[in-house]
Amino acid sequence: MKKKILFINFGGIGDEILFLPAIISVKKQFPQAHITLALEERSKGVGTLTSIIDEMLFANVKGKFKYIELFKLLHTIRQKKFDIVISSGSNKFISIFLFLTSIKTRIGYNTGKLSELLLTKAVTLNKKQYAAKMYHDLVRGITDFNTELPELEIERQKCEPNTILIHPGVSQMSIQKGMIKTIPAEVWAEITEKLADRGKKVIIAGGPDDKKVIETIERIVPCEKYKNMYEKTRNLKELAELISGAEKFICSDSAPLHIASALKVKTYVIFGPTDDKKLIPDNNRVIPVKAKNCTCSLRPCLWEKRHTTCKTLECLEITSDDVVDAVMNL
Repeated sequence: MKKKILFINFGGIGDEILFLPAIISVKKQFPQAHITLALEERSKGVGTLTSIIDEMLFANVKGKFKYIELFKLLHTIRQKKFDIVISSGSNKFISIFLFLTSIKTRIGYNTGKLSELLLTKAVTLNKKQYAAKMYHDLVRGITDFNTELPELEIERQKCEPNTILIHPGVSQMSIQKGMIKTIPAEVWAEITEKLADRGKKVIIAGGPDDKKVIETIERIVPCEKYKNMYEKTRNLKELAELISGAEKFICSDSAPLHIASALKVKTYVIFGPTDDKKLIPDNNRVIPVKAKNCTCSLRPCLWEKRHTTCKTLECLEITSDDVVDAVMNL
């Protein structure tokens, strides 16, 4: 009988991409299984990168009516009668929610005695590792497969020598919540022009969230110095295909980073308040670019020590030369 397996992972697009290896490994173990993913609607674009997700269920867990949303989701889950549920997240409420689904096999992180009582398998949460590995720990008891990076189903483009693709933006939601994770738009403009002046074929990409930074680049840098692909990619799959054709890729700590990591494209990432060791795989294809003279004792601080960035942003005092030198020399 075909198994019905539910995965629950609430977060941004980047989180969903990092969660994919866990889903992929389970699908390899149970190739006939029907896979459902419960997530926030803002992250549904992950479905363009893979065909293994048969169905998506949505809940806006960060909105004003999050408890109503969760109640509706619980009602839908109970109707669908899943065999297995696997949920990420370290909130103690999760084990109660999973218990209320009445699903026979319930897997989540160990958040204390209650999770040990209500879950059929409470997995040790190890946050001191690459996030994709942390999520994959959830499924090690039910699959023999170990998928280290997301396996994206795209049409890879032929790599064009000497090309550098730049995706400078971050999500507007993170900015609105006071989480500043990238350098000023003017610095991105300087990076674009300096790389072009060094003979690189520079391509600029971005979506609606990146409008302000792209407009700054357009205002400062002569248009003949770069190819403008802003809003030319209609979804994550098309962005992934664009990334696959670049020799090198530069971005902020955002979802495109995880796409490039999965595609094994040489990538340079601006890192300030977040922990690069948890967000990039341990290989030489992804290079973190960090402030050289930052003396902040809390760095990295975002998520572990605070939920908004500080006002000084010393950790993001990264110059255009810092980025250009890394790209040209590493």
